[in-house]
Amino acid sequence: GGTGVRELPLFVAKDFGIFEKYGLDVELIATNGGSPLVQALVGGSMQSASVAAMAPIRAILSGANLAIVGGFLNKNMYSFVTRQQIQKPSDLKGKVIGVASFGAANEFSVLMVLKAFGLSPNDVNLRVAGGSLARLAAIEHGGIDATVVPHSNDAVATAHGMRILADLAKVVKEFPDGTVVMNRNFIQRERPTAKRFLQALSEAVYRLKTEPQLREKIVGNIQKRMRIDRKYAEQVYEEYNQVFSYPPRVGREGLQDVLDIMARQTGKPQGEFKIDRFLDESIMDELAAEGFFKKLEGRAN
Repeated sequence: GGTGVRELPLFVAKDFGIFEKYGLDVELIATNGGSPLVQALVGGSMQSASVAAMAPIRAILSGANLAIVGGFLNKNMYSFVTRQQIQKPSDLKGKVIGVASFGAANEFSVLMVLKAFGLSPNDVNLRVAGGSLARLAAIEHGGIDATVVPHSNDAVATAHGMRILADLAKVVKEFPDGTVVMNRNFIQRERPTAKRFLQALSEAVYRLKTEPQLREKIVGNIQKRMRIDRKYAEQVYEEYNQVFSYPPRVGREGLQDVLDIMARQTGKPQGEFKIDRFLDESIMDELAAEGFFKKLEGRAN
């Protein structure tokens, strides 16, 4: 799901026939946000979704029979942008930080960067302030003091005199922004299919990271799929081709951070947030034990 750069490995798997190679007929369906994807998984109209960890965790907490089975993006590719007067993290105390909405990746990015800064959520005021560009405009006009936006907005922010206080990819060690979620029934009934899907995804990530000769074609595909110009498509490729996780596993520390934030927000007992309730990487473990990743690497050398 999604049409963003986060899905680049899925585009590569589709556009280079890697899914077909593993005997899969995969249709990539773009949706807006994590919740519709999770509903489609629960309802069985979709077998697998790629989404930030928050939506599946919420669904599992409320009884959905889902599991996160892998993760291909464990980095937070965002910038923490502030008005010029804010020069260091401690200047944020008492200030208003804009978020896209409560509960989604954007708010969690803010909470995780605050933690990295040694600040508590109570030190600041979070306010819903619209999409990325609306939030940047709100900083400019004094409605909010800071926000988190994708790296692609950095140029706009600096052109309007704002300060990029931190690059979250550097400050926040791990953030489960691209996870693979499946219905547990599907994992049990169609385990070989689920396994082939993760094999195809792994090969796509590996080739993206290690085969610069694919650059031209990938850039062209990014341009077409995201409907952006060539220069921007090249920037996307340069920024993202090395950041995906191989093998595509979820960073446990980042997932634990998200679970800790949710435990605090919901007031539910910590015991309900054990990692194994949400994460089932048994297929990834199986692939590793069978030497699948070693084989992939050997074939490419």
